[in-house]
Amino acid sequence: MAWIDVIEQEAAGEELQAVYERLRGSRGKVANIMAVHSLRPQAMAAHMDLYMAIMFSRSGLSREEREVVAVAVSSANRCDYCIAHHAQALHHYWRDRDRLQALVDEPHSAQLSARAEALVDYALKLTHRPSEMSESDVEALRRHGLTDEDVLAVNLVASYFNFVNRIALGLGVEATPEETSGYNY
Repeated sequence: MAWIDVIEQEAAGEELQAVYERLRGSRGKVANIMAVHSLRPQAMAAHMDLYMAIMFSRSGLSREEREVVAVAVSSANRCDYCIAHHAQALHHYWRDRDRLQALVDEPHSAQLSARAEALVDYALKLTHRPSEMSESDVEALRRHGLTDEDVLAVNLVASYFNFVNRIALGLGVEATPEETSGYNY
C-alpha cells in the first residue's frame, strides 16, 4: 500500500480509530491516501477536513469542474493514484471512459466547455509554472464568469492536488480497483 508503515484499522488506538470511523462515515471507506497518515492521526484528520472543504463545500465551481481540475493536475504530475481516484469520481458525472482518458492524456482534447478549458489552463500553469502566474491568469477566469470566490476555489483545488500528488508519489501510495471504487460522492 505504501513505502512506510501504515497502522491498519483493526490495530488502531483510540485517537486513530476515531479518525478512521469519521472517514468511513463521511466517505464510505478509508482511502489509502488517508491511511498513509496513520502514524499522525491529527494530520489525517486535518487532511480530511481540507479535502472536504475544497471538494465538497458550496462553491461556484461544480463538483464536476473540481474533478476535472483534480484529474488534469494529477495527470500533469503523473500521479496514478490520484488519477485513478478522481477519474472514477469524474466518471460518476461523465459516464464516458474515452473522454476521461482524453482528459488524462491531453486535457484540451477532452471536449471541455470554454469555462472548463479556462479552469484547466489556470490549474496547469499553476502546476507547471507557478512563478509565472499573474493577474492576467485571474482575469482569464473572470472572462468565463468566475467570481473572486470561484477563482479562489479553483486555486485551492489545483493547489490541493499538487500537495496530495506529492504525498502519494513521495510515499508510494497505491490504488487498486477495489480501493478506488465505492466512495460517497
